[in-house]
Amino acid sequence: MRADAARRRETIVHAARSLVAARGSDVALDAVAEAAGVGIGTLYRNFDSRAALLDEVALSILSDVRAATRDAADRLGEEPGGAWDEFVERLVGLELGALTAALAEHAGEALSPEVRAAQDEALAGVDQLLETAQGEGLVRTDLTAMELVTTVGMITRPVPESVRRAAPDLRTRLVSILARGLRPEEP
Repeated sequence: MRADAARRRETIVHAARSLVAARGSDVALDAVAEAAGVGIGTLYRNFDSRAALLDEVALSILSDVRAATRDAADRLGEEPGGAWDEFVERLVGLELGALTAALAEHAGEALSPEVRAAQDEALAGVDQLLETAQGEGLVRTDLTAMELVTTVGMITRPVPESVRRAAPDLRTRLVSILARGLRPEEP
């Protein structure tokens, strides 16, 4: 693929990812094309269906989860508390709610093999990081990778505008509650 075509494809995925995070997976493909600054024909030349585009959104987010996990694992030995807190913040910043929407609403039980493999790899990495963080006493020992990722996904799901207006700091507050809840129980 030519460099300009690869950049255009990446721009489409980035636009789709942002819109799915904000509106859910049923966002109009015309809106994705417009946000990416391309025509609908260009979008369809890159992704022959909504499912193909949503698979790519899921793969992009899962790739970022793996990168955040690797970075945290590299830093955990040097600065355990800071590395763990930064990891959770990065997960929140990845808008995992968009991943949840892309996977649950468009694919249900029939995830593509590529997305399933990427999901399994990302969860395995989070499991290893979680085990290390638990060994450092940073995180409660009964937490699983799936629970962590699912909870962050629930916090970052698109919320109606009326909720955002009524509680503009809701996400920040929920992340703070989550961070406290992840800590080990004190005897």
